[in-house]
Amino acid sequence: MDRENASDLLAFLAVARERSFTRAAAKLRMSQPSLSQLILGLEERIGVRLLNRTTRSVTPTQVGERLLLKIGPKFDEIDQELAALTDLRDKPAGSIRISATDYSARMILMPALAKILFKYPDIKVEIVIDYGLTDIVANRFDAGIRVGGLLAKDMIAVRLGPDIRIAVVAAPAYLAGRKRPRQPQDLKEHNCINFRFMQEGGLFVWRFENGGRKLNVRVEGQLVFNDANALLYAALEGFGVAYLPEPYALPHLSSGELVRVLTDWCPSLPGYHLYYPSRRQPSSAFSVLVDAIRYRPGASA
Repeated sequence: MDRENASDLLAFLAVARERSFTRAAAKLRMSQPSLSQLILGLEERIGVRLLNRTTRSVTPTQVGERLLLKIGPKFDEIDQELAALTDLRDKPAGSIRISATDYSARMILMPALAKILFKYPDIKVEIVIDYGLTDIVANRFDAGIRVGGLLAKDMIAVRLGPDIRIAVVAAPAYLAGRKRPRQPQDLKEHNCINFRFMQEGGLFVWRFENGGRKLNVRVEGQLVFNDANALLYAALEGFGVAYLPEPYALPHLSSGELVRVLTDWCPSLPGYHLYYPSRRQPSSAFSVLVDAIRYRPGASA
């Protein structure tokens, strides 16, 4: 394979993965017309169309999807081997791309980064805020941060904190004049604020547990969000009952802006974890981050 073919294939991978000529051109640091010419040249040379183009989207054709699946991992392996060479340097270096929720980025990632970024100026970190169950392999993330119960089984998981209890909350103004729920089934009489994982499309099912008895309740209400902060703000404004990780609600419970209900039914989640593919060869920069962020029960801050 000559150098020209390699450039064309890298251009195709960028567009196929980003689903956008604009984003791919920015990532490759080249103009969009130049990128379009590379793709056209590749399609003409091999004699098949690789991308379906519309005014709103770019998606791989069946042939393009096959090429993406075949060559993508091979180029990723090359990138990983080049990144691994930084282990031969005196100091760790490299780029790390992480998918995280807003809360985990602020409360877990940032304190860990404060320990290492000033010490290792050649480490660069990109954090993408996302509440969905992102496919970190397909989207070329080095790792993701989510609560433990949501992780794929083929991932290596590093615990980042203790288990997290759920809090079902509402504003006093919403509860005024309404009968408070005593059992999870009572939520059907309330305006509940829903959460949707964008990739899966379905509404999040509220899970409850009490004395070994487990219940899943599908609630209804006027509002649906894909962002936990927006869900919290809606609860504070009195739009209804919200199902939240306890750390989100605690400051507002202490101030009296929110009130807990169904306390005896609220389960605990397995806590936040950093997860990454088992086949990934960690770079020196990634190893430094994992060591800084790993949960150590009883350790002082």
